[in-house]
Amino acid sequence: MGLSYVSQAFMELQGRMIETTGKLKQVQNQIRGKEADKKRAFLTLEELRQLPEDTNTYKSIGMFVLEPKSVLVNEQEQKLKDSETAITSLQTSKEYLEKQLAEIENNLRELFQQDPGLAHQIMSMCVM
Repeated sequence: MGLSYVSQAFMELQGRMIETTGKLKQVQNQIRGKEADKKRAFLTLEELRQLPEDTNTYKSIGMFVLEPKSVLVNEQEQKLKDSETAITSLQTSKEYLEKQLAEIENNLRELFQQDPGLAHQIMSMCVM
């Protein structure tokens, strides 16, 4: 196995690792955002449900618009369901990316085991 093959394999794995790590961070941020949306919808629903049915309620859409309580409750329930669905989907993506990352790490470990001098060569390139 020549240095060029090993170097090429390392560079490819390194690129995949950087790309996968970036995607994983993006998915984690999306999950956090959807969890915040879910919590906001849940808390809004809790407050709305305490109000009598004939209470005037207002929806903010750049200005305040009078809406029946039932419309706002339905909207918040839908936001809650949509957030839960999105979180489930994003969790699946997160698990897939974590498996990919673990596979890349194993491939790198195998590469270093096949050519113990590779780590030294890579470190010497990084120091320059």
